[in-house]
Parts: sequence; C-alpha cells; structure tokens
Amino acid sequence: MPIKWSALLVSEAMDMVEDLVNQAAEPLEQARIVANEARKMPNLPQYLDQRLVHLVCDIERIDYIKSAIKAVRSDLPAGAIEADRRTASHGRQPVLVS
Repeated sequence: MPIKWSALLVSEAMDMVEDLVNQAAEPLEQARIVANEARKMPNLPQYLDQRLVHLVCDIERIDYIKSAIKAVRSDLPAGAIEADRRTASHGRQPVLVS
C-alpha cells in the first residue's frame, strides 16, 4: 500500500532543519564557553553556579536535536524518498473531484 504523504518533503524539511541547527551550533558553542567562563568568577555564590551549570547543560542539548533529526530520517520507509523523486520528476497529476 503506497504512503499518502511525501517522504521526499519530510527529508527536505529535515535538510532545512539540519542546516538551521548547524548555523546555530557555532553561536551556541560560544555561549557555552562564556557561561563556563562566568562560572570561574571569584566568590560566585553556589546558587548562581548551579544556574550556570544548568544553562550549559541546556546549550549542550543541541545534540538531542541532531539525534531527533537522524531519528526522523531513519523512520522514513526504505526507498520512499527515491520513489517520491521519480514521481515528482514526471510531474504531479491533478486530483479529480467528482
């Protein structure tokens, strides 16, 4: 039974998401470095250090986003993207309404 949604469109969306995440990776890495440097301030209260640790952990969650993108791609049916590409290369047939 053929799928009624486009694996190709999902794959292309993941390409766009991955590109945006990659663009954000460098600024987030810089933010992580700054937050870690802030933790080195002398006499920093423990409650602020804990907040900074939490911030660093949140920044590092970009790896979870990358894993989620991979999971979406791995869940696409085998061969569905290529099948969608072949279909798209022949053009789309308009839906007939009765």
